[in-house]
Amino acid sequence: MANHSQFGFQDASSPIMEELIKFHDHALMVALAICSLVLYLLTFMLTEKLSSNTVNAQEIELVWTILPAAVLIMLALPSLQILYMMDEINQPDLTLKAIGHQWYWTYEYTDFKDFTFDSYMIPTADLPLGHFRLLEVDHRVVVPMDSPVRVIVTADDVLHSWAIPSLAVKTDAIPGRLNQTSFVATRPGVYYGQCSEICGANHSFMPIVVESVPLACFENWSSLISS
Repeated sequence: MANHSQFGFQDASSPIMEELIKFHDHALMVALAICSLVLYLLTFMLTEKLSSNTVNAQEIELVWTILPAAVLIMLALPSLQILYMMDEINQPDLTLKAIGHQWYWTYEYTDFKDFTFDSYMIPTADLPLGHFRLLEVDHRVVVPMDSPVRVIVTADDVLHSWAIPSLAVKTDAIPGRLNQTSFVATRPGVYYGQCSEICGANHSFMPIVVESVPLACFENWSSLISS
C-alpha cells in the first residue's frame, strides 16, 4: 500500500498494473525528450546572435508536422493495447459481485450457493494492533492467487466506485446497472482500496480489502464460510 513519502505508484500486483506502470514510464520519457528539445532551442535562440540563414519554410513545416504525429503514435499504440487488455474478460475462474451501499460493501460469490456477506470498516477504537486505520474491514474479500477473477459492480442507493490501485481496478457502481471488470493477483497478499466516488458524508469510510491466497487456502476458507 502507499506510504506518506511515496512519489510513485504502488507495487504492481497484477499484469495489467505492470503494463500501466511501463506505459507511464514510457510517456514520461517522451515528455522529458520534448521538454529537453524545447529547452535547448530556447537557450540556443537566447544566446546566439540572430542570423539571416534560415531553413526553408517548407522543410520546417514538414518536420513540425511529421514529428508530433510520430510522437502521438508512440503514445497511442501502447495505450490502446492496454485499454483492450483491461476490457477483455475470458473464462474467469471466479465471479464476485460487489454492491455499494451507504456506506459499506456487500459481496456475493455467485459460483457458490448462498455465499454473501457485508464488509464494514473497523472503527479505530476496535482496531487490532498493527492494522491500518480507516482501511481495515471486518470481512475481507478472499480470492485465489493466479486465477482470473471477474467482478460485477453495482450500487443499491447512490454512485460508488470499486477501486484497488495495486490491482489496476476501478469500476463505477451505478444503481440499476451492472458494470464488470477483472483482475489476476499474481502474488499472495492483502490489497487495500477505497470508494473513489464522492457518495456522501461517510464516503471516506467504506474501504475495500482483497486478500489473495493460494488455491488450497481459498478452498478451505470458502468451505468454512459457506458451511
